[in-house]
Order: sequence, then C-alpha cells, then structure tokens
Amino acid sequence: MNTTLEKEVLSTINPATGETIKEYPYITGEEANTIIESCHQAFNSWKVTAVEDRAKVIGAIGEALQENKSHLAEQMTLEMGKMLKQSKQEIDLCSAICKYTAENCAEQLKSEEREIPDGGRGIITYSPIGVIYGIQPWNYPVYQVIRYAIANLAAGNGVLLKHASNVTGTGKFLEKIFKEAGLPENLFRVLVIDHDQSDEIIKHELVRGVTLTGSPDAGKKIGEKAGAQLKKSVLELGSNDAYIVLEDADLNKAVKQCVLGRTYNNGETCIAAKRFIVVEEIYDEFREAFVNAMKDLTTGDPMEDKADLGPMAREDLRKQLHEQVMESVENGAEIACGGEIPDGPGFYYPATVLENVKPGQPAYDDELFGPVAALIKAKDADHAMHIANDSRFGLGGGIFSKDEERAIEMASKYFDTGMVFINSFGLAKPNMPFGGVKDSGYGREHGGSGIKEFVNVKSVIIG
Repeated sequence: MNTTLEKEVLSTINPATGETIKEYPYITGEEANTIIESCHQAFNSWKVTAVEDRAKVIGAIGEALQENKSHLAEQMTLEMGKMLKQSKQEIDLCSAICKYTAENCAEQLKSEEREIPDGGRGIITYSPIGVIYGIQPWNYPVYQVIRYAIANLAAGNGVLLKHASNVTGTGKFLEKIFKEAGLPENLFRVLVIDHDQSDEIIKHELVRGVTLTGSPDAGKKIGEKAGAQLKKSVLELGSNDAYIVLEDADLNKAVKQCVLGRTYNNGETCIAAKRFIVVEEIYDEFREAFVNAMKDLTTGDPMEDKADLGPMAREDLRKQLHEQVMESVENGAEIACGGEIPDGPGFYYPATVLENVKPGQPAYDDELFGPVAALIKAKDADHAMHIANDSRFGLGGGIFSKDEERAIEMASKYFDTGMVFINSFGLAKPNMPFGGVKDSGYGREHGGSGIKEFVNVKSVIIG
C-alpha cells in the first residue's frame, strides 16, 4: 500500500449553519497497513471464541448504545442534520439489532448434519473468513455501521469501517463505544482515508470481503474492484421506490404514511417512498390531501425538534436535488408545492411535490435523495404495478389497500423489489432481510441473512 500520503485533513460541516465542526487528519498508508494487520490478529483470536461469548459482547454493545444515546444522537444531528428525535429512534433500532443478533446468532450459525446418500454423514459449518471492509454513507450514520458490523462480528469476523467523511465524528465515537462495551481491541477499526487509499484497502491480502452502501455508480466501481480481487461483495445501493395507492386504501392512513415515507430522515433514505402511484379512481382526492400535508411541513433547526424537516446533509446534495427538480419541470413535470431553495444559512430544502411525472424526467427515472415526491396517475392496479416496476431500481416499495391478501399477492408475485411494505412506510426491522435487486444491488443484511454473507459454508464429509 502507498505510504507516501501526507497527513491532510478533512473537515466536518454543520449543515444547519454551514460552519466547520472539526478537522480530522487522514491516516497514512503505513498506518492503514498496521490497522489491517492488527484487525487480522484480533480476528485470529475472535474466530475461535465461542459464538455464545461473542453474543454477550454484541448484547453489551446494544446496551452501550443506549447509555450513550444522548451524546451519540446529538453527534449525528450535528454532522448530517437529521431531526434529533429521529437520531434517537435510529439508536433504538441499532440497539434492537444488537439484541436480536445476540439472541439468535448461535442458532443461525449452528452446524447442520445431513445424511450422505451413499453412506456416511455430512456436517455443514459456518466459519468466519477474516477482515470485512465496510464503506458506509452518511444518511444513517449509526445504523449503516451497525447493520453490517454487528452481523459480521457475531459471525466471528473482524471489521473495518470507512465512513462518509461528513460523519467522521460519529464513526470515531462508535469505535469508542464498541471498545468500552468489551469488544476486543482492534477488532473494529475506523479508517480515515480517501478514495485512492480505499482502493488499496480492497486489494489488501488480509481483507476478505467488501460491503458498500451507496449509489449505483459507486456500487459498480466497488463491485468491479472487489471482483478483480476475487473477493465477495455486498452492495446496498439507491432506489426510487414506488408506493401504490389502490382504490380501496384507507386514504387518511395512506396520506399520513406516504408523507412520512417521503420526508423521514429529511427524505435522505435509500428505501424512502419516492414515486407515488395512485389509481385514477381516487387520484384527485389523494393528491389534494397529500399536497396539503406536504405544504404544512416546516423546516428548522434539527436540534430543536420544533420543525418537521432539518437541512440536507451537504450543500452539493441540495444543489443536485434542485437541479433534478428543475430538469423534471423542463421535461413536463409541474410543481404542486415547494421547489425553491430558501434564503438564509444552512442547506434547507422544502417539502416538494411534482406531478405530471413521466419517463424521461429525473423524478421518474432517477433517485431524488431529498424531500421531493413524484405523483403519478395510474389507470388501475395492473397499470400501477407496471409503472412501479418500470425502473432500473428494485430496493423497496409499498402498497396501500384494505384488502391485505390482495396486497400480499401483489407484493409477493409481482413487485420486483427486495422489500415491500403494506399499509406502512419502509423502515428496517432487525428480524427481516434488507436488500434489493437490479441497480439497487445484491446481498442481504439483517434477519439471519446478513450473518451468513461473509462466512465460509464448509462441507465436512465423513465416510
């Protein structure tokens, strides 16, 4: 690995004010090598630790997250602008993931016995493989880390983290929490590195797997780099999730959940509701209620929790979102509310609704990572499902209908996504697999699936 990089620094910025929070020096290639080697050494001891003992540490991490909840929530909100109450909810989810993993990992990793047809017996074991490298985004600064790190630690692997630069403080604080909760030293380490250094980490012989949450373009690059090294990767990428509202939907519930689904976490969520496909029978009624509800949302200081929306995480992200809105309008979309960058400090953007959304517009084709909703009218349920699947993405989606069995059939047989939410909006559940298809990536996390993504499924055959 290149060891010549000078110790430049990165700065974290408060998106509510635009002011610098703190500077962090990048580590050198030599320092990164030392961290990887130390993580591998820690793994060599951890891999032979009984899974029940590993589970105790995982449980302790979940408890430590709660003990540090106030500080950690404030750190997240300060660095990326999510509402403080939602930062606290994120920590609660992370503690629940730790608890679920601690209670179930021994059973999930339990060896299986099988009879051999021509005699003898077989044993299937699930063995940890080594150091797993995670490249994670800023939008859920704690959850994105917990999601892959806890499963891999429970499986017996070592874990490295390259967090998004704007949430470096959160990543460093998590490293401290893990260690204080009893995780062996060097088993989970944060790397403050740039993209070139990250490429070198992927190539390192002691790194055995790579997981990324990010954009499809980033996924293509990381998947290619990992594949070139014959290393497995898990990619959780973007999406433009469609929420279908059928004629028999509970309209009040549908509007409330759709507004939450589009604006939760300031709309900066890969699995957020983004395209709202409403059958024409109730389109006008839904449109009026939905637009009015979005108009009523206010922006403000995320630390105060008096407003509904905080700022977007970075100024460049707000600029990109607004350009997507304007390009959609230039290609025929109409603004029903919002759509203007406000004056004043911080990177705020109002809750926005676009209608007359069609193919060829970013609001239809691409991911709009912010509080912008696309309204689309469908002739009927079949047409709505066709529009929903008319996407290169396939992470999540939603169906609103009082006929749950009908919705379940639509979800299971026809929705081309990794997850479908019925009469609710998309939030991760510790015991349910999380991941997508098509340009939304591959692999799964949570629900017993994530713990087996980076293990050696080993066959032991006795004659």
